[in-house]
Amino acid sequence: MVRVVIQLIGLVIGGMAGAEVYGWMDSTAAWSGPSYGMLEQSGTYYMNVAVGALIGGIAASFLTAPASRLFGKGVELMAGLPLRQLMVGICGLGAGLLLSVLLHPAVADLQGIGRLLPALLALGLGYGGLRIALAKQDEIATGFAALMEKPIAPQPEENPRYEEHKILDTSVIIDGRIADICKTGFIEGTLVIPEFVLEELQHIADSSDLLKRNRGRRGLDILNKIQKELDVRVLIYEGDFEEIGEVDSKLVKLAKALRGKVVTNDFNLNKVCELQGVSVLNINDLANAVKPVVLPGEEIVVQVIKDGKEHGQGVAYLDDGTMIVVEGGRDYIGTTMEVLVTSVLQTSAGRMIFAKPKLLEKAL
Repeated sequence: MVRVVIQLIGLVIGGMAGAEVYGWMDSTAAWSGPSYGMLEQSGTYYMNVAVGALIGGIAASFLTAPASRLFGKGVELMAGLPLRQLMVGICGLGAGLLLSVLLHPAVADLQGIGRLLPALLALGLGYGGLRIALAKQDEIATGFAALMEKPIAPQPEENPRYEEHKILDTSVIIDGRIADICKTGFIEGTLVIPEFVLEELQHIADSSDLLKRNRGRRGLDILNKIQKELDVRVLIYEGDFEEIGEVDSKLVKLAKALRGKVVTNDFNLNKVCELQGVSVLNINDLANAVKPVVLPGEEIVVQVIKDGKEHGQGVAYLDDGTMIVVEGGRDYIGTTMEVLVTSVLQTSAGRMIFAKPKLLEKAL
């Protein structure tokens, strides 16, 4: 369909150019000698129009492929933009074109190369309006919100606001657990992966340090798994906040613009988001929340793997990493045994469980 439209436009423009050439030739002939007869003039006019249309159609055929690609990229870019950014851009473009229409009578009578000035004016003002509107989108959105605000007391929301977009930061992508969480279906909505996060991830993957390079490549593998293997919507956000240098600050700005949540396991970013009023999903908090609850008096099976700090103690771990201090467990290092939980201590670093071998309990 795009090919046909481009070829039709080429035919029309070529025909119009042929008619202009005929007019120029006719005016030249009027000055140089006797004019043609009516039939001969008519034949020359239609011949020029046909030749011009043929040349325009051929030229349009050569331009069809690159024009189709540009059109497709433009459609994909517009489809990936947030609705607010798209609407603000359209309004800015319309304002620029409207200004060019108002200025058109002042430049409409120009001759020669000046005839191109109205078209150049429309292109320049339209593009300028588009760029200005996108640069001032936050202020424009705030102004429209103030105009549309109703002069009544705000009512408390019965249902909390559903935040569709979940914005991933670099640390949570490298961590890798986000793929397993998405696979279980606990995260709803659209996963947003900003392009500036991808650039940071690519920079880490290209690092000369082996550990950083492996972490970056693992992050890219996780993203590939999320996009191709999991049933979850993924949006690559191509916008950027060039006036902001730090990636964390850009994430906070993007979360405000999209009214979404930041998904991270970075403690500092978590605090910054809380101070800025941005919702956060911290997967470390999720991991702590789903740890199994162990109460004093329960029996569990563990493997003692090393000495404890105190004399005779052994240390074991649960599958989630919770440390278990086994009183008198030093003699059982390297063996799997049943222990009886005596107490549970909650510290700033996590939970610590104290237990004693069940064999000793039976002996007593």
